Amino acid sequence: MMNNGREILHQTQSLCPVCLTPVEAWYVVEKGSIFFEKTCKAHGGFKTRFWEGRRNYENWIRPKLPIKQRFNMTPVDKGCPFDCGLCPEHRQHTCTAVLEVTQNCNFSCRFCFAGAGSTNAADPSLEEITDLLAKVYKVSPDANLQISGGEPTIRGDLPLIVSRAVETGFGFVQVNTNGFLLARNSDLAPRLKEAGLDSVFLQFDGVTDSVYEALRGRPLIEEKQRAVAACIENGIGVILVPTLVPGVNIDQIGSILQFGLDHAPGIRGVHFQPVSYFGRHGEAPKDAGRITIPKVLKEIEAQTQGGFRETAFRPSSCEHALCSFNGKFIIQDDGRPSALTAFDTCCCKPVQAEQGARQARDSVAKHWKAPLTSIAQAMPPAKEDGLDKFIRQARTRMFSVSGMAFQDAWNLDLERLKGCCIHSVAPDGRLIPFCAYNLTRADGKGLYRK
Repeated sequence: MMNNGREILHQTQSLCPVCLTPVEAWYVVEKGSIFFEKTCKAHGGFKTRFWEGRRNYENWIRPKLPIKQRFNMTPVDKGCPFDCGLCPEHRQHTCTAVLEVTQNCNFSCRFCFAGAGSTNAADPSLEEITDLLAKVYKVSPDANLQISGGEPTIRGDLPLIVSRAVETGFGFVQVNTNGFLLARNSDLAPRLKEAGLDSVFLQFDGVTDSVYEALRGRPLIEEKQRAVAACIENGIGVILVPTLVPGVNIDQIGSILQFGLDHAPGIRGVHFQPVSYFGRHGEAPKDAGRITIPKVLKEIEAQTQGGFRETAFRPSSCEHALCSFNGKFIIQDDGRPSALTAFDTCCCKPVQAEQGARQARDSVAKHWKAPLTSIAQAMPPAKEDGLDKFIRQARTRMFSVSGMAFQDAWNLDLERLKGCCIHSVAPDGRLIPFCAYNLTRADGKGLYRK
């Protein structure tokens, strides 16, 4: 559709980044790139680069049928995103529930979803956390659980929190951490493993201290390496999580992936997060300060000399297709990755939300855990056919590469938000889509996070 000489792909709803008033928004084609545009009557127009390549964009999108079974939801009053809890307009189940056990942190990073730091804010008690675990499990018993913060490892009772989560019934429990205390405290990883921890979601922005000095305010590569070693030695799966910031660490994408391969199968994969501008981030973003999903995929292929090809990645079957990418690989005997997934340009068949949620949840729970470690499990039997070998290697040599492009106030698409499957646990137990929970206006004031 053409409008005033511009080609509009489609229209959606968003918010003004200054006042968070609902506004109409459009995906617009300009010189082969896709931009997200919107106008507020009070604060004018906003335009954000969103995607490269019209054909790639149209092929990437997947139609999705919303969930049929709704549960324990807040009523619709003001409309999306002001009624989260979840409200009846939400179209996807909870795949991962993110439970923050502290607002305090031992870092004060340049970019932080939670805007965390040494605030001396009161942490929820163990009893309060146990109650929240029960509330989440009641409505989402199949969800994976991520214990987050702030920095959760600063709590001395973190192993007890992990054990409470396991006792509640969660089948996959992960801790989101900067890894500093895992590196410095030799008994922390063993205690977490004994409590039942499956995985660590490890902040890992690069392989040189200059990256950490720019993003985290201090040299950290030695601590990151020790944290990885501690987890591997204690049978805790590791996912490396780089925040990708143009001008800081885009050129280290290939080195991060190689670090992961070098420490596989203890490191289970890499989960890239293109920088988003909410929480603590400084000034309003410019296009030069963003990196899109297509750009990340191009860098992955280029920096690994084709080891990880663009065509090996596909959109998620769970959240909205424009939110993420993922690929599964088997590490061969020579150390090179061999793709198990491929990009399919046929998007005519709608995906059932329930089916997509189940696949994504089960894949994370299965492949982000530590690999099999016993000799009997890891070594091939005397007689092994092709299928047997594939099944064994899928557990011992699987390596996942994925990414999530979180939405901020400048590029928030409410249609994407309604398909979110990563839900933050509010202090009262409501489940709120991650991007809505962390959303902040241009002046830093939060929509839900106070």
